[in-house]
Amino acid sequence: MGPAAKWVGVVALALAAAAWDLRSRRVPNVLTFGAAALGFLFSVADAGPAGLLHSLLGWLLGLGLFLPLFALGGMGAGDVKLLAAFGALLGPTGVLWTALWASLSGGVLALIVAATHGYLGEALRNLGALIGLWRAGGPEPIRSLTLMDARGPRLAYAVPIAVGALLALWFGHA
Repeated sequence: MGPAAKWVGVVALALAAAAWDLRSRRVPNVLTFGAAALGFLFSVADAGPAGLLHSLLGWLLGLGLFLPLFALGGMGAGDVKLLAAFGALLGPTGVLWTALWASLSGGVLALIVAATHGYLGEALRNLGALIGLWRAGGPEPIRSLTLMDARGPRLAYAVPIAVGALLALWFGHA
């Protein structure tokens, strides 16, 4: 995929996903699967079968990176599919950097959201308890701390994923 097409695809997906998640707290399949399909098509048009393989590996890696967080109840499925869609557009290296930047920006944003909602102390206590429980028994969902059961404010995680993809592209990691 040429540089201009990659920029257009990533920026469009980042803006659409962030706006959708902020408005409805969901990232729809039509957006994630549609963007992934476009990533595959652009890659084939640009580099043939090798491009498709590169795009498919990025999609699979993106899916695998956040899938454990979904399995533990800490992330929505739309966020996992969004990272995979960025993987289809950016390839394996790009999606690794996207996940890294998303995790860093998501952590900062989570601290800001928790602090502005008066939840920071409880969030840090919950994190400490989670780490202690996981050290003793291994990672598993903790009912009161999953997305479905948590009492604290929720973060529209498409925003940090979008920021991560834009930073990966900006710094030339894709």
